[in-house]
Amino acid sequence: MFNAMIETLKANPRKIVFTEGPDARILEATDRLKKGGFLTPILVGNVDEVKTAAAAGNYDIEGIEILDPATYPEMDAMVEKMVELRKGKMSAEDCRKALSKGNYFGTMLVKLGYADALLGGATYSTADTVRPALQLVKTKKGAHLVSSCFILVRGEEKLAMGDCAINIDYQDTVDKEGNVVVSAAQKLAEVAVETARTAKVFGIDPKVAVLSFSTKGSGKGGTVQLSHDATIEAQKLAPELAIDGELQFDAAVSPVVAATKCKGSPVAGQANTFIFPCIEAGNIGYKIAQRLGGYEAYGPILQGLNAPINDLSRGCNADEVYKMAIITAALA
Repeated sequence: MFNAMIETLKANPRKIVFTEGPDARILEATDRLKKGGFLTPILVGNVDEVKTAAAAGNYDIEGIEILDPATYPEMDAMVEKMVELRKGKMSAEDCRKALSKGNYFGTMLVKLGYADALLGGATYSTADTVRPALQLVKTKKGAHLVSSCFILVRGEEKLAMGDCAINIDYQDTVDKEGNVVVSAAQKLAEVAVETARTAKVFGIDPKVAVLSFSTKGSGKGGTVQLSHDATIEAQKLAPELAIDGELQFDAAVSPVVAATKCKGSPVAGQANTFIFPCIEAGNIGYKIAQRLGGYEAYGPILQGLNAPINDLSRGCNADEVYKMAIITAALA
């Protein structure tokens, strides 16, 4: 999987910005990327601090661009652009203060086209990575939310799971008069379609199961209706995709169970892309696969943004940074 992505990056050069330049894990991954020569890192941070940290870890970052918000020569223009993007929500002083931090500064580098992708979160929280992305890069046309996907790999087998990290649950968006503008089902349907599209990037031919504790009306209550309605909405959004629901997990993956519970389904018994109705189910589900099923988990991969911006776990290691950098840049 990674070899294919590396070949893509060799043919399509990309720059990725790391928002936490002095972090040892970032520096180790940068050293490795430099040796690979297929992706260009940009480090955000104080130049002396970054170089001192690299020397302490014996990491080779010679020739790697380091940008310090405190000395960035185009900061005035960057502030002006951010004021424009925030449309009266932040003053020039507020924007300058925000851009002094690596997460906002790095995101603006992507917005301005200086970098193609961003990877953060080694020390920042998920919210501190996602917030600047929403405010500056913003969601794709037609998207109503940002979601996430994990790619799980075990040998030659690959699965996609969403959303396991961003959306706690799904609620209707209503206007001032109380009319539903975007339904909860439409939001979950977006997650299903975006996760299927991400799956394709990783060489998965998506067969999408919208999961529940019910299969085709066998159960009532909870999120059953949400999963049922989201399936219908997802099929409308992307009729070319194989999407079915609501399905219990056993019906989604076992041909024997599928033959009993939902015979004739284009997905049941062979699903490889799983959509969870809430973050509790998704987060628990992918971690069970990872810890008990022996899958390697890559993510969270953010979906719905205008540019590839991804979030690391604060407990990540350098190898995870390296692999997530490749994944993120390959999405550009």
